Amino acid sequence: MTTARTTSRRSFRGLAVTAIAGAGLVLAPLPASANSTAPSAAVVTAAPVAAASGAAQTAVDTALAQVGDPYSWGATGPNAFDCSGLTSFAYKAAGVSIPRVSRDQATFGTAVAKSDLQPGDLVFFYSPVSHVGMYIGNGQMVHAPSSGSSVKVVNVDSMPSYSGARRVA
Repeated sequence: MTTARTTSRRSFRGLAVTAIAGAGLVLAPLPASANSTAPSAAVVTAAPVAAASGAAQTAVDTALAQVGDPYSWGATGPNAFDCSGLTSFAYKAAGVSIPRVSRDQATFGTAVAKSDLQPGDLVFFYSPVSHVGMYIGNGQMVHAPSSGSSVKVVNVDSMPSYSGARRVA
């Protein structure tokens, strides 16, 4: 039996994102000439990291496919997101139901030390928790940051007030 593989390539804020059916997303920095706008925090410098479970990988792939979509408070997709709307949308695509808001997501699943983060883990910020992103590996996360912005990839350590992480799949 032969399996057909389809490939598509899109550019989002300094990242080349290649989707290969059945293999997830592959991230690579674009050449400087392809990213002539202001420098972006969305630079992946190391090879992508595979998630430990299929559900987590599907959630990561789904969240990354939303890079560039606008932030909208209370939005749950498919064309706009707030932070917890993005994470719940991504896990819903993986067949995993998680709470809708970041504060509730911060008590769901299993607590994970920052040093043990794996792709698909939810990372939380502020006290009380009011922001969530999804860890994608190599110190990076994808999130819907705030009004006037769009879904993007940033370094976890570029965010203020890290408050914890949870593994849900």
